[in-house]
Amino acid sequence: MGRKVAVVLFNLGGPDKAESVRPFLKNLFRDPAIITAPLPIRWFLARLISRTRAPSVIKNYAMMDAGGGSPLLPETQKQAEALQAELSKRLPEDDVRCFIAMRYWHPFTEQAAKDVKAWGADEVVLLPLYPQFSTTTTGSSLTAWKKAYKDPVRTICCYPFEENFVSAHVDRIMQAWEKAGRPENVSLLLSAHGLPEKIVKDGDPYQWQCETMAEMITGRVPRDWEVTACYQSRVGPLKWIGPPTEEVIAEKSKEGKNILIAPIAFVSEHIETLVELGEEYRLVAEEHGAASYTRVEALGTHPEFISMLANETAEALGMKTPMRSCGSDRLCPHEFSGCPHKQPVRKAGQAINPQS
Repeated sequence: MGRKVAVVLFNLGGPDKAESVRPFLKNLFRDPAIITAPLPIRWFLARLISRTRAPSVIKNYAMMDAGGGSPLLPETQKQAEALQAELSKRLPEDDVRCFIAMRYWHPFTEQAAKDVKAWGADEVVLLPLYPQFSTTTTGSSLTAWKKAYKDPVRTICCYPFEENFVSAHVDRIMQAWEKAGRPENVSLLLSAHGLPEKIVKDGDPYQWQCETMAEMITGRVPRDWEVTACYQSRVGPLKWIGPPTEEVIAEKSKEGKNILIAPIAFVSEHIETLVELGEEYRLVAEEHGAASYTRVEALGTHPEFISMLANETAEALGMKTPMRSCGSDRLCPHEFSGCPHKQPVRKAGQAINPQS
């Protein structure tokens, strides 16, 4: 008799309707991994930011064909179905089921933990849909999971350098270039969600992983392309890592470049890809004279991406340790203390908390 294997997909979550935008934002900004201020100040800021930002965010969600809400959950459900089908082929003796654990909106991490427990899983694999590790994303989700689920689990921390993941991105990029008519004088922008500089200085490996991955993509696209890693979605007064995507677009547009822009830290279509990259930054490019502007689609259910997730899951199940790394020869350099492999790791078979 085979095992009951639960694969838990971590993601950010998104409001399902206009009325959900404000509470979603409040959940986001009161997370201590996002705003590190003491609790009373953090809650005050969360209420303030959610109230002031909600009107503009609601307008942005209305621009998408998702009933005023985020398409992230339906997109994640498609990925879960594709991954479950692939794992069922690879592990025919096991009963594999994918669960979705969203951090800031339904279905919440706590509900996913209850569902996994009720199902009676023999093995649980935590699989973030955040490709690069950050204390603000995977780290936060793992902390929430540990509070909700006390039994042993296996964890995949990140996979930014996995072959099928990188090649899937290159494939999406080249498809977009072909669809755009194979323009010359290309500026390829690899855009990731930004982080406050302070978080990176405190040891978060996210920026290093993003830029190392960008170098890998650079080596696989035409040599005459100009490739730039950049960061989008800045919020608040703190200094953020750069260069800012919007500024790079303006600069390259003034040079008359054909701009290709690809999301490298988002694997599903949502507000940052469809509206920010697809609409807002397009206006910036047009305003500054870009020869053309083409948004590259998120990976979604790209076969190579789903295959890579299946590989990671299968390898995690075969590991003696509770955490699957990003590769023994590619662990984050020693200065990145925020990497979970730099944190105390318990013995195999015990729960793990990379934030402890």
